[in-house]
Amino acid sequence: MDHDSFFFQAFIYLAAAVISVPVAKRLGLGSVLGYLLAGMIIGPFVLGLVGQEGQDVMHFAEFGVVMMLFLVGLELEPSLLWRLRVPILGLGGLQVAATSIVLAGIALALGQSVKVALACGMILALSSTAIVLQTLQEKNLLKTSGGQSSFAVLLFQDIAVIPMLAVLPLLAGAEHAAGHSKGEHGSTWLDGLPGWLGGLLILGALGGLIVAGRYLVRPAFRWIAKTRLREIFTAAALLLVVAITLLMTRLGLSPALGTFVAGVVLATSEYRHELESEIEPFKGLLLGLFFIAVGASIDFNLILREPALVAGLVLALLGAKFVVLAALGKIFRLGLDQNLLFSFALAQGGEFAFVLFSFASGSGVLPEAVSSVLVAVVAISMALTPLVMILNERLVQPRVGTREKPERADDEIHEANPVIIAGYGRFGQVVARLLATNGVKSTLLDIDSDQVDLVRRFGARVYYGDATRHDLLAAAGASSAKLIVLALDNPEKTLELVHTLGKHFPHLTILARARGRNDAYSLLNAGVTHVYREVFDTSLAVGKDALHLLGFRAHRATRAVQAFRRHDEHMVRELAQMRRDDPGYVNTVRERTSAIEEVLRAELGYTEQADENAWDSEPLVKAYGNQAAE
Repeated sequence: MDHDSFFFQAFIYLAAAVISVPVAKRLGLGSVLGYLLAGMIIGPFVLGLVGQEGQDVMHFAEFGVVMMLFLVGLELEPSLLWRLRVPILGLGGLQVAATSIVLAGIALALGQSVKVALACGMILALSSTAIVLQTLQEKNLLKTSGGQSSFAVLLFQDIAVIPMLAVLPLLAGAEHAAGHSKGEHGSTWLDGLPGWLGGLLILGALGGLIVAGRYLVRPAFRWIAKTRLREIFTAAALLLVVAITLLMTRLGLSPALGTFVAGVVLATSEYRHELESEIEPFKGLLLGLFFIAVGASIDFNLILREPALVAGLVLALLGAKFVVLAALGKIFRLGLDQNLLFSFALAQGGEFAFVLFSFASGSGVLPEAVSSVLVAVVAISMALTPLVMILNERLVQPRVGTREKPERADDEIHEANPVIIAGYGRFGQVVARLLATNGVKSTLLDIDSDQVDLVRRFGARVYYGDATRHDLLAAAGASSAKLIVLALDNPEKTLELVHTLGKHFPHLTILARARGRNDAYSLLNAGVTHVYREVFDTSLAVGKDALHLLGFRAHRATRAVQAFRRHDEHMVRELAQMRRDDPGYVNTVRERTSAIEEVLRAELGYTEQADENAWDSEPLVKAYGNQAAE
């Protein structure tokens, strides 16, 4: 059998993943450590089933990191990213600067020259985006304050790779920089251009990426979705990521940064969930391949020749970065448990170090001997990260007390009913109880974990989960349900859910709660026909009682309420076509209000058919009751 054939190599990598990851998960070690161990075992220094082509595999597998940043961007709406601006620029910037200085100082103390020390400090200041985010997601810790701080720092580090690529050749001097400008990394569109023009080109490309994401990509995906061919949508999603990667590479920028920006731009798109579901399997497989390649790249011969040196450098790297991170976490007021999570998570070297060490060696900044040792140190530190996280989780956190709960996983749903109620607060509870008393069963969903736990104590079967996710709706039986009641507190989430239902479950009749006129306008414009303003009925009931208490007969007060409701709802549907910023909106409201008042006064002069509650029931009961008694 040809051991160098593509199919044999593919068989080895896939078999290693399929065997090692379930075993690692069963032992509680996590999938990342399973992949790394698999790479070490099949690598050239243990079984030798894969050889030096592992570096080529790693370059291919780094595309998994690019996909991961795209998916992370899809989870971050621009508003959330804006809220993270302080930790991204402040915490991330200080981490890279402080860690670079500390590690450069250690390198100087070990006898390295200034340029070598600076290069080592910058490169080793980076952490592993792939391992950290994958581990935090597995443990549902990404949305804790420690997880969010880790993400902010990782994002800044990805951005910092760009200036590092510019600074490293300068450390080597003009001779080496010129000789390497068209070296192994190939030429870019910026080669030979003045600095100011290159900067404008980069800004223009990023701006074009944002504009294209908003005004070109969305209509394109809408057009592709109409084909109803899932494989074409998958191909389009992959095409988008590959195209952005090529663009960033030609500009000499980080592909991960470009795809992250594209993900943020598309975070508010109606196709966000489809993009996630289509790309997720490719991302997971390529990331697994990347981790295996990292494990296979560890040079055990070098480690065996210099065990004390390598071990000392690994401990120095982990220890120095941990101290800097812990100090910054305290400055930015992270709680003790979250600061420990933050510090343990980012103490390792990063995958970009492999690229930068190669670049620095080719530029003449780092001697080959130094670069090869540091590559082994970074790989070992990455391999140790899952173990360090387990140590923090099982030994450290129980002693300091974990004060932040990880994100709760969605409940499994084992029922399908004709009605789904999304949101089980005060509004949804009344609807559900009314339906239940009339023999109609409902599937109840709520995203507030405390509310779910509370109502379960009173016997309600409520499922925890985000109803805006189409996979959760499918599990809740949306395909066979007849209608869905949107009783969410968040108007933005309600609109998001409306769009999800329109794409995946258009047969469902939607009954939507609105907080007021603005929300009602948005829902009506989104195609919802059954919209209920939450205070409207209560206000009418108060007005009816007020009329009654002022001496109006019950039938007249009821007719007044019925007429007012009919005309007001007609006006709301008419005004929904206009927006608040329309210059004619205020005048139209005034005209319609005056017209309604005149029409109502005219209508109420005639007898209308009233419902069974339109009359003064108590006097009638008393009168007929007395006659019956007589």
